[in-house]
Amino acid sequence: MNTHEWALIAFTLLTQLSIGMLIATLTVRAFAGRKTNPERTAPISDLPIYVVVALMVLALIAALFHLGKITHVIGAVPNLATSWMSREVVAAVVFTALTVLLAFLIWRKIGNESMRMIIGWITALVGLYLLLAMSLTYMLPAQPAWNTLATPVTFFTTSLLLGVLGTAAVLVFTHATVDSQIIKGIAVASIVLVGLELLTMPLYLAFLSTQGAAALRSLSMMIGEYGWALVLRLLLVFAGGGLLAAYLFKNASTAKQEKMSATLAYSAFALALVGEVIGRFLFYASSFRIGV
Repeated sequence: MNTHEWALIAFTLLTQLSIGMLIATLTVRAFAGRKTNPERTAPISDLPIYVVVALMVLALIAALFHLGKITHVIGAVPNLATSWMSREVVAAVVFTALTVLLAFLIWRKIGNESMRMIIGWITALVGLYLLLAMSLTYMLPAQPAWNTLATPVTFFTTSLLLGVLGTAAVLVFTHATVDSQIIKGIAVASIVLVGLELLTMPLYLAFLSTQGAAALRSLSMMIGEYGWALVLRLLLVFAGGGLLAAYLFKNASTAKQEKMSATLAYSAFALALVGEVIGRFLFYASSFRIGV
């Protein structure tokens, strides 16, 4: 793999993590605000919003390494009507701008929490559109390994899984006392998303076996040369998002006045992140174009 592909790994994963963290954080704020004064509970989850901004800045820097020049970003605008890649680039810039605006409103305490939540959910909708555009950018007939429903399913699942676990890790870092129901919600969401990933993979591999020579080359590489990476990726995601989340659910309302275990939260996120990096490496490394 060359530098451009590693830049794409960074861009796609950082963007997906950012979108997932924003959605998870807004959900936490909304749930916490229902139980008490939202103006008092919202600051608990301010830091994840700032982290989202930092992650998107890094994602755009990675995108520049891939595109080469900032003029290429500007050049994407005229092609919005016909190109999903152009829509992806513009949506990424708009999403970043909106997260900066949201973070600024939170930092300066401008407006009330309801107004900030509305802006937050508008930003999340832009993020979901960005995920869709990103998925459709790769669903090309000439790339049979990418041109499947597994691409959007994987992108959306990765975003939400890393977002949920990343938000949990940041909340732990703030030493916030988090309601046990929120902890259980994070754990259940992680388990469901891991289950979806584990279900998608065998279906995807089976589908590739029916899609011609280029798809068969991709399948052969994934289960042959990179078979170890495929197994390691699934094990890491299962361990991080599944087993540790199940333990978190079981112990959510026990020790330390409902505070999450820092070691557990950090480990779950780290394992899942490494697993998704390996998965994205496989996504690019095992792809073959028709006719090449």
